[in-house]
Amino acid sequence: MSESETRDVTMRAFTAFNAGDMEGTIACLSEDVAVDVPGQAREIGREKARWRLAALARHFRAEAADIAVMTAPGGFRAAAEFTLSGTYLAALPGFPPASGQSFRLPAGLFLDIDDEALISRVTVCCDPTRLSRALEKG
Repeated sequence: MSESETRDVTMRAFTAFNAGDMEGTIACLSEDVAVDVPGQAREIGREKARWRLAALARHFRAEAADIAVMTAPGGFRAAAEFTLSGTYLAALPGFPPASGQSFRLPAGLFLDIDDEALISRVTVCCDPTRLSRALEKG
C-alpha cells in the first residue's frame, strides 16, 4: 500500500460524498468496514455504512470542504480534517426542529486502509453538541 493510494481512495470517497453519490462512496469501503460515530455503537459492513449514509442524507444535505488528508508511512492509515457544511432537512432525534437551517462545523475522520486500497475503518470525529448549537442558531 502506498501513501498515494491511500490519499487517492480517501479523496475518491470525499468526491463521491460531495456529489451525493452514495454508491461511489460505498465503493471506497471494504466489505467488512468498521464505522465508529460519536455516541453510537460500532457498526460493521458496507450495508450498515450504506444505511448510515442514507440516514445522514435524509436529515442533511452536506458537503466537505477544506479537506486536508494526512497519511501514515506505509499508507495503511490516514486522517482527514475538513469543514462540513450544508442544510438541515429533517429533524434528527435529540436535535432542534429542522427548518432548512445552514450549518458549518469542523470535523475529521480517522481511516484504516486494507491491502486492496479500500477503507476498512472509519472513525468520525465531530462534536454533536456544537452541531446542535449551530442548528439552534439557524
